[in-house]
Amino acid sequence: MKSRLQVQYAKKIQPSLVKKFKYQSVMEAPKLDKIVLNMGVGDAVNNSKNLDEAVNELSLIAGQKPLVTKAKKSIAGFRLRKGMAIGAKVTLRGRRMYEFLDKLINVSLPRVRDFHGVSPKSFDGRGNYTLGVREQLIFPEINYNNVNHVRGLDVVIVTTAKTDEEGRALLDQFGMPFADKNNK
Repeated sequence: MKSRLQVQYAKKIQPSLVKKFKYQSVMEAPKLDKIVLNMGVGDAVNNSKNLDEAVNELSLIAGQKPLVTKAKKSIAGFRLRKGMAIGAKVTLRGRRMYEFLDKLINVSLPRVRDFHGVSPKSFDGRGNYTLGVREQLIFPEINYNNVNHVRGLDVVIVTTAKTDEEGRALLDQFGMPFADKNNK
């Protein structure tokens, strides 16, 4: 069973991109590769319980168990030693990736206070898009009463697009609410 966005990509988005960019084959059309959710927990150095809460919240949001990330080097100013757990990340692929993107675009982003669209400038030059979410409360799986700390997370949408223009066209077709260039 394919998700709604997978079907939409195959029937509408892919042919539209082939026509717009004049590709020779449908296989050249950019597609979603993966979505990576990353939650840094800086206060995990002092209290490891905060990291456990972040891991639980990230697993609720993503629908799969996150990987605990560890510090790559020691930083004395932050009382951080190499190998200490400082965050959590999840890589979504396939159906879960499409379901998460659908939920992000249609449910979570509209719940952000004073939302005027996401920045169209957050592409990396290779067609990948990074979005910072200030609070995990915008996701419907998170119960406001059970949250001790409001944490943000990064959402990285990795595509097979070769340019930012192709990546933007792909995400536009999926319904990503970009802010118009005049306002931002």
